[in-house]
Parts: sequence; structure tokens; C-alpha cells
Amino acid sequence: MRRWLGVAFILVSVAFGIQAQALRPLTVEDLLAFRRASDPQVSPDGRWVALTVTDHSIAENKAVSTIVLVPSAGGAVVPLTVSKGSNHSPRWLTTSTLAFMSTRDGESQVWIIDVTGGEARKLTTISSEVSGLQVSKDGAWIAFDSEVYPDCIDDDCNQRRAAEVVKRASKAKVFDRLPYRVWNSWKDGKRSHVFVQSVAGGPAKDATPGDFDAPPIDLGGAWDYGFSPDGRTLAYSKNTDPAVATSTNNDLFVVPVAGGDARRITENPANDAQPLYAPDGRSIAYLAMKRPGFEADRRVIMLYDVATGSRRAISEATDLSFGEMAWSPDGRYLYASADDRGARSVFRIAVKDGQVEPLLQEGVVTGLRIAPDGRSLYFLHDRMHRPAELYRMDLPNKKLTKLTGFNDERLKGLDLPAKEDVWFQGAGAANVHALLLKPPGFAAGKTYPLIYLIHGGPQGQWADQFHYRWSAQLFASRGFVVAMVNPRGSTGYGQAFTDQISGDWGGAVYEDLIKGLDHLVKAYPYIDGKRIAAAGASYGGYMVNWMLGQTDRFRCFVSHDGVFNPWSMYGTTEELWFTEWEFKGTPYQHPELYDRWSPLRNAAKFKTPTLVIHGQLDYRVDVSEGFQLFTALQRQGIPSKMLYFPDEGHWVTKPANAVLWYATVLDWIDAHTK
Repeated sequence: MRRWLGVAFILVSVAFGIQAQALRPLTVEDLLAFRRASDPQVSPDGRWVALTVTDHSIAENKAVSTIVLVPSAGGAVVPLTVSKGSNHSPRWLTTSTLAFMSTRDGESQVWIIDVTGGEARKLTTISSEVSGLQVSKDGAWIAFDSEVYPDCIDDDCNQRRAAEVVKRASKAKVFDRLPYRVWNSWKDGKRSHVFVQSVAGGPAKDATPGDFDAPPIDLGGAWDYGFSPDGRTLAYSKNTDPAVATSTNNDLFVVPVAGGDARRITENPANDAQPLYAPDGRSIAYLAMKRPGFEADRRVIMLYDVATGSRRAISEATDLSFGEMAWSPDGRYLYASADDRGARSVFRIAVKDGQVEPLLQEGVVTGLRIAPDGRSLYFLHDRMHRPAELYRMDLPNKKLTKLTGFNDERLKGLDLPAKEDVWFQGAGAANVHALLLKPPGFAAGKTYPLIYLIHGGPQGQWADQFHYRWSAQLFASRGFVVAMVNPRGSTGYGQAFTDQISGDWGGAVYEDLIKGLDHLVKAYPYIDGKRIAAAGASYGGYMVNWMLGQTDRFRCFVSHDGVFNPWSMYGTTEELWFTEWEFKGTPYQHPELYDRWSPLRNAAKFKTPTLVIHGQLDYRVDVSEGFQLFTALQRQGIPSKMLYFPDEGHWVTKPANAVLWYATVLDWIDAHTK
């Protein structure tokens, strides 16, 4: 008997050994094969959640989105759209009909489909195409935004003007104001306007005419407009300051859907955004900042009384800066997300007294939606070792139920470690948080090289998130420990902590990062302190460039879209309020900080091998910043390489380019640390 027990034990052990050996590190092909869920929408009867699912093809070098229906009680996912092109942004009109956006006939327009069966029909035909779909509660109206010529009074005019540009032999551009380009596209004299259109038929009507962007071209989007519950009024945001490139002063307006004059409802000189009508229509929730010109100020939830015009803050009791919001059907609560110590958590805020209750404080929560009966909350939830899936939280007991498993099969066989939390004392003995990821197949007693990732923003955070553009799992896949520190300037640790980077780009934040590195090497013996690489993008790229002139303890650097010369950055970026806030003015009026925190000024001290990456279409941090850095490295004989993307902006979005990006970055780090 003992002999057979021993044989059984050996067989079980072998089986478990085979299973363990089958686990393998993530590859870039695995990463791009994951299905990406977004934009959940609960049906009016609460039975279904419509969801967009996006698939990326390396072979076709594109992403395609489809819409699926998920039973709210759990069960099999039902595909809804199967046509070519991308189908996304589902919005319920009735319990059986959905409006959605689609490129199935080559251009982005709104379509309507009966979820019980039948073919979709096209609703909009506007020549300037459609983005940011919203619908009224009664399903009678849709709203969307489109880039149009502000002096055109109808679509025929816009169509003629666009055709004239295409036919013009000279492709020269003429512009006479700022900004003339945004993120990765040129304005070309156009403005973003919100249109409304009856679902019953008829032409789309410009609800926000004039020589302004509504919603704003930056710090705005589809969340910046929405219908009143009775469908008679549209609330939206607009910046009317004469110099929009230096202003964050988005204000809220309301306008009758049937036509009429718009009325401004906020006078705050700082940013007001995301108007969201209460279920009874008597108030509008929105997010407000206090300091003009600062895009990363704390966002406080405000309530505007429609009848009296009065307003009050309901989230002042917490230092959280809120993002997405959703009303409870009875109007007693607002559900909202916020960056929260390396997570994006969800909270319930009582409208009456502002009491804030945490509901989930791990991982990253997006796409907050409430059930019609108010008893369940739906959202997407992901963590560093698990892609986003749809979850239902039963509010009476906070029970979580996973409703989708789009990537369950893809996760099988992959070794994806969970993150660990690290706290240490940074500059001025402040408590600083970091996320640490061990490599797949980690073995005690071995030492591993370290990749030190630095986030952008600079007002942002590394979170317990399954990131696709900066995948900690993929960085770890080649046998690296990965560390992600949230130094000064990071969000989720109180507004004072966020504020402490402005005007001090290479000061306390740099000290935080170096002290974090010292702590990690000392506290974790498996980290080889002599084999360390650092990589970052945007502000993270700036910090890499700054470190180049401050320290030689890194084996190599990767600088993606980083600021190298703050003077030229100011003259080429389109978001002037950012640089004027961060460097306390213009470089020709207040040059001190532009000089003090300039990596260019320290270029003679550069020694470390550096990979430079930049995209031609990056208008936030112009490609010239990358060229200047590469020239400085090459001119001094420092081992360096540049990866240049003629078809990418501030982010690398095309699948084939992502494959090349990861291969180039990881090969570079491998070559210098192993």
C-alpha cells in the first residue's frame, strides 16, 4: 500500500512539474493577442451590458472593434456586430435597440441595430464624420462631435471646403492663431462642435456654433456633453478665452436641444468639466479645479442647482481627485473613480453630506455604470497580471462577480507574477510608494538585473494595471526585476504630493527616484545593483535625459518622447499652459527654470548608452527634442541609437510598430545589462 502511495505521489509530482514547466513568459505576440474590453453600457431593463471588444492584428497592422452583449446575471457572451470595419461606442436607445459608431462603409457614422435580430441601418451621413456618441434617456436624440469649419452653416459647405483642400495643388498650411495643431493632428481652420440629431430622422444640427471648440480640443471629450433626463437640454463644456493655448478655463453651458441660445452656468476661471445631469434633472454634477492654468489640479465634484443656479462642492472632505462619475437612480449617491495609491479605486459619495465610502481599492476600475434598479455597479477591472474584464458589484454586500472571460484561455500557460508594494523614504523623509514585479520563473538565491520605469505626466501614476504600451510583464519577461516608483508629482497620494514637482522637475522627484533605487538594491538582495537600466516616456523620457547628466550608475537608458531642451519644447508644443505652469512662465520672461532644469545644459556630462525614440506626429513633445538628444549623444561618441516612427504621435499605437518598439527596447537593454 505504501508503495502505491509513493508511486501516486511521484505521478502527482510529475504532473505538477509538467504543469509548472508549461508556464512561460509573456511575448509581445501574446500581449497584442489579448482582447481589450471597453465602454460598458447597461440596458434600460438591466438585462444586458453592451461592450466594445477590440482585437489587434499584427499581420494587418490594425485594430478592429466589435460589440458584444453580456448578460448582467452572467452567462454566454452574445456577439452583436460582425461586419467589417470597427464597431464601437454602443448606446442603448430602448431595451431592444442600440445606437453605435461604425466604419463599416469606410467612414465613421452612427448606426442603429435591433439586438433581437436584423440588419443595422445608418442614421448619420455628416461629411465630417462622427465621434463621441451620446444618447438621450428617452432614446429620441443622439449627440456627437465633429470637426467642422466654423463659418459653414450646413454640411454642404463643409463638404465643399474639404473637397477644395484635397484638390489644391499646394499643400501649404496658413494659420494665424494658437494652437494650430493638437496631439497628432493639424487644426486646419476647423473647430470641434457638438451636433444633435433626431433618431426619427432629419439632418444633424450644430448645437454649439461659433468660432470655439466645444467640446474643447484638450482636457475634453465625449464625457464633456450630455442630455438632460427629459431630452430637452444639452449640457456641454467650452473654452471662450481668447488664448486657448494658454488656458484651461473650460466652462459649462446649457442649450435647448430644439434650438436657441446657450447659457453659461459656471464662471470659475479654472477648469470645469464632465457635466452629468441627476436622474431627476434638478441638478448637474461636474468636476471643477481651483487653479487656472494647471491641468493636474484636484478635481472636486460640484453640484449645480438647475432652478436656482447655486452650486456646492460635495467631495471637499477628501483629498482625492475624481474622474469618471455615475449617478445612483434615486439621486442619493454619486459613484466615482480616482487615482488612489497605485490603484484607480471606486467610491460612493453621499450627495446630502459628502460622505465618501470606498467600494474597491485594488487594481484599476474604468467604465463605471449603474444598474437601473441601483443595486449593482458594473465596471471593467484589471490588474498588472490580469487584463480588463467586466465585473458586477452587488452594492448591498459589495460582492464581486466576474461576467466575462475574454482572455481566460490566453492566460493559461503564461507566467504573470503579481506586483508587490514597496514603501521607502524619499526626499525630505516623505513616504514614497513603488510597485515591484519579479521576473517569471523567479528563483530564490539568484540575482537579476533591474529595469527602472519612470512614468510620464508628470502628474500621473504607475498603477496595478495591465498596461499595453508600457507592459511591466513584458519588461520582466526576459528575466528582469521591474520597479515602478511613484515619486513627487504622482497622483493618488494627495494634491500636495502632486504639486511638489511643478517648478522642480529635476529636484525632489529625482531624489525620490535615486533614494528608491538605493532602497531596492539594499532591501532586495536578488536585485543586481550593478546591472540597472532606466526607461521612461514623455516626462519619464525627460527624467531619463536629466539622469544622463546627473549619474553614471545606470548601464543604459531608454528615452521615449522626452523633453531635452525646455526652451525649444516651449516653442513647439501646442499645450502652452502646461509649460507656463510647470516652468512658472515663458522662457523669454522667466528663463531661470528653463535653464536650471534643462538636460541640454548638462550634455557635456553624458556617458551612458541611450536609445532615443520619437514619433514624427508627436505635437505635444515635438520630434525635434528626440533629434537634439540623439545629436548630442552621437556628437560626443556615446553609444546611442534612435528609433524614429514617421507615422506615430506621442504613443505607439499600430501593432507592427509596437512589435518593433518592444523588440528594439528589450534588445537594447539586454545588450547593456546581460
